[in-house]
Amino acid sequence: MPAETPSSGDGAEPGAPRERRRRRGRARARTEALLHTLKRSRRVKANDRERNRMHHLNAALDELRSVLPTFPDDTKLTKIETLRFAYNYIWALSETLRLA
Repeated sequence: MPAETPSSGDGAEPGAPRERRRRRGRARARTEALLHTLKRSRRVKANDRERNRMHHLNAALDELRSVLPTFPDDTKLTKIETLRFAYNYIWALSETLRLA
């Protein structure tokens, strides 16, 4: 019976696939405390990235607000108002240039 030799590599031996699965799983096995620590570390890093992203976005919007003409100087436009106003202001300036 040469087809059932262990060197055939086709997993014909009943215990072979289970052994491979068990070894693979054991290599990745981590304690619950380690998983909790990794998840917490990833969450902290993700929070830092999001905080920095929002900081940069808010700084850019503040810079945009500083160059847009607003009538009451103490009025702070919201984010969406700033973007809409900037779009309309650029469109109005373009129309002025086109008609001139």
